[in-house]
Amino acid sequence: MCEHNHSHHHHHSSPVLRVSIAAVIFAASILLPFSDTLRLCFFAAAYLLAGGDVVYKAVSHIVKGKIFDENLLMTIATLGAFAIKEYPEAVMVMILYQIGEYFQHRAVEKSRHSISKLMDIRPDYANIEKDGKLFKVNPETVALGDIIVVKTGEKIPLDGTIIEGQAVLDTSALTGESLPRNVKTQDGVLNGCINTNGMIKIKVEKTFGESTVAKILELVEHAETKKSKTENFITRFARYYTPAVVLAAVLLSSLPPLILGSSFQLWFERALTFLVISCPCALVISVPLSFFAGIGGASRNGVLIKGGNSMETLSKVRVAVFDKTGTLTKGVFQVQKINPQKISSADELLETATLAESFSNHPIALSLKQAYGKEIKNINLTNIEEFAGKGVKVSLNDDEILVGSKRLLEQNNISVNAQPEAGTVVFVAKNKHYLGNIVISDEIKDDTPQTISQLNAMEIKTVMLTGDNSQSAQAIAEKIKIDNFYANLLPAQKVEKIEQLMLENTGKVLFVGDGINDAPVLMRADIGIAMGGLGSDAAIEAADVVIMDDKPSKIVTALKISGKTLAIVKQNIAFALGVKALFLSLGALGMMTMWGAVFADVGVSVLAVLNSLRALRIK
Repeated sequence: MCEHNHSHHHHHSSPVLRVSIAAVIFAASILLPFSDTLRLCFFAAAYLLAGGDVVYKAVSHIVKGKIFDENLLMTIATLGAFAIKEYPEAVMVMILYQIGEYFQHRAVEKSRHSISKLMDIRPDYANIEKDGKLFKVNPETVALGDIIVVKTGEKIPLDGTIIEGQAVLDTSALTGESLPRNVKTQDGVLNGCINTNGMIKIKVEKTFGESTVAKILELVEHAETKKSKTENFITRFARYYTPAVVLAAVLLSSLPPLILGSSFQLWFERALTFLVISCPCALVISVPLSFFAGIGGASRNGVLIKGGNSMETLSKVRVAVFDKTGTLTKGVFQVQKINPQKISSADELLETATLAESFSNHPIALSLKQAYGKEIKNINLTNIEEFAGKGVKVSLNDDEILVGSKRLLEQNNISVNAQPEAGTVVFVAKNKHYLGNIVISDEIKDDTPQTISQLNAMEIKTVMLTGDNSQSAQAIAEKIKIDNFYANLLPAQKVEKIEQLMLENTGKVLFVGDGINDAPVLMRADIGIAMGGLGSDAAIEAADVVIMDDKPSKIVTALKISGKTLAIVKQNIAFALGVKALFLSLGALGMMTMWGAVFADVGVSVLAVLNSLRALRIK
């Protein structure tokens, strides 16, 4: 169980087949009239098939010094059962254990499968031009100095320099910055950025393994080592339970004969019965099953949780940290505010800016057109001049219009007075007169405010991290009523902030992000949640939980599901241990036969399993 991460292949090569054969042999040895010797051979075969790997692990763990885990407990109990000729019990325990294992393994595999499907959707190819035709190739096969072509809507597959064309890039996946970037010939570009408008030819400067994305993935692996994987629930439980039970059995076999002088044989058998009864079948099968059901219930709700450990950590979260762009906001630009000067009206200002930009497909031009909302026809646009990163100068019906940054207007000797605003500010002038400005910024996701208020109601602290400036950050923080925010952060500083929050708070810290630059932070936090729809591959790889539809409110769903799943796990443990305690005391006094104990155990297992399945149906 604790080995899942490393030994996927050897451990689960064919456990289904192995355990099924064991079960058939087991049934045969009970039902068919074999001689004792033959029956023993059959049981031993079934035992080794079903439980060989458990015994092997118990021994190898003792060698490694990890003594008391569930493997050892089951090995001692089942060998004890063999010693007192209770063969069926020994085989039964192993078969049940393997079934529990199988369910948990299936849950994790299913979640992994959905995640890998999610990652296949993304385009990861490079266009190479040969004899005037474009060919799609795997980016890993592209050599240094090759020329690749990136069209509108495509992701830049490799780092390089533009040798022809110009484009507007969405760099938010890499930098987390929501502002688009204009690039032209001679500019360097990084892979992972998306070309939103234009067509460029790039000379490749770095091979795939050297690229920015590969470097960030390396950072991710580095962060992985800092985060110790929580041990499995059962393993941690077994660390205390196993020594206690073994000690009790030793005392039970030695004290009564020494003190009361009664027969050693009798108490030795009782001690072995005690050990066999103590084997926590119900736990071993119902705990993995509860996690399985919880993971299944979550994935029906569009939340993929990678394994029981993540589920357990989720239930202890006390601080939720969010990346801003693409997580709390849509990563889409919209006109938020129009500030006309006295000489102009809001309508006139928006119309002038929109018509002047109407030839462009730049994200800012698009958001102006969307806000303007009318059809643009029969306008007389001439003398179009574009200034990369600054704006445009055009003649519109014989008026000279400037639309762009404050710097563009000032370079044309137009004085601008304006309040600082959150977002991208577009300034507009007509015939050397300043008309006013338009504020364009990212839009908050519809369910962001309710997510924050629900988290606060659950007494979870909320924090926002962003690479954007403090004004943008402040504006959004006030709108969504988040407890705390930090702005102007570089990716490495985000990791530092998370570490600081982890030091300051007792509960677990959760981080939600969607960009490549969030991957190291996702790894470092106690629990990382990635937005799966828009999120980058690196983020999805690095996260412990993936949200399929990019809705922040699903974080609340994930937290509620984990809370309910762990409540069920704890009920099962309390119930199983309660029944155990009763039967152990009866067994120690010799008032309990082995089979009575087995039936009690199977009965408890069945009830616990039924209880586990409640986690599948989570509202």
